[in-house]
Amino acid sequence: MRVIITGHARKRLLDLRQGEITAADIIKAAQSIPGHVPAATRFRGFVAASGRIFDLVAKDVTAGRLVITIIGQAKI
Repeated sequence: MRVIITGHARKRLLDLRQGEITAADIIKAAQSIPGHVPAATRFRGFVAASGRIFDLVAKDVTAGRLVITIIGQAKI
């Protein structure tokens, strides 16, 4: 499945709270969500390669899975 990361989500990656989360982490997390997501939904508990826990908000559009934003959590 194609994953599209919005400009807003890319900008959030530069924030301290989302530090150490990469676009590759987001793509892997978005692709791991099963089924069809017709409305913007928050998915919790993904772990980046760096160990940072994050949530993402995504929905499916015609072009693929749209990642709207990323919410970083405390590092474990």
